Amino acid sequence: MAEEIKTLSSQLAQDPDSLVFLRLGELLRMKGQLDAAQRVAVTGLDRHPHLPDAHDLFARILADKHDYERAFDEWDMALRIAPDHVGALKGLAFLYFKVGDVQQAAAHLEAAQRVAPDDPGIAQALALAHGGESGPGAASPATEPMAPAPAAQPLEESRVFAGLEGAEEGLLLLDPSGQVLGGALKDPSGRDVTDAVAAYLAGVSQEAGRTAKLLGLGSWTGLAAEGRHGHAHLTPPTGSALLLVVRERAVPMGRLAIIAQRAAVAARRWLEAQA
Repeated sequence: MAEEIKTLSSQLAQDPDSLVFLRLGELLRMKGQLDAAQRVAVTGLDRHPHLPDAHDLFARILADKHDYERAFDEWDMALRIAPDHVGALKGLAFLYFKVGDVQQAAAHLEAAQRVAPDDPGIAQALALAHGGESGPGAASPATEPMAPAPAAQPLEESRVFAGLEGAEEGLLLLDPSGQVLGGALKDPSGRDVTDAVAAYLAGVSQEAGRTAKLLGLGSWTGLAAEGRHGHAHLTPPTGSALLLVVRERAVPMGRLAIIAQRAAVAARRWLEAQA
């Protein structure tokens, strides 16, 4: 592998427009050299922005780096360019597995199987989906298995969502009584509506849990809603706490689920640190 990487690097240096960057980036990814692989992929995308395989490569690297939001965007872009791109279909199926949306994962895998009916990996992932297994422990149909993230250090209260997009306007963490624990919300005009929304959502987590139990659905894991001007996603990061994520309508529901998952992880770590 090392010799092939050296050869491909030389070829790419001689011809920067060459498509050998696809193989080079994949080899570097497989070796775990993710930063080098990302540089190769980004440079290749700059020269070939409409090449679906380039977006697929970049998405694989981002997924290995646990940057699932951007990976979703790259696989989504690959499908916009080539709706039957097997790698992108498998990649998005993996991300839907990660957030527990087995139905969407199966739909993408079925689309991939129609294009590549002899792919054993797709058949195996479909069997997993039809078996009802999902969530972070599900096998990845697109990338190598990912190691669990290291435990977070205790955070200050105001830093629950530190580093996450929309922390001061589209993320809100509440306790069972509706008290704001972190984040903030603004309406389209920029007016702060944090307290009003928090008061309205007080007790929602318990009601959702009771409703799911009465219907025999098991524990509730999330609720998504589409609005005229935006989308919302509710999830209980732990116990009876409630996390609300709001984004503009241009953000696909699939990506919103990925954003909510990342925010839930941050919230869970913060809550555990406060216990």
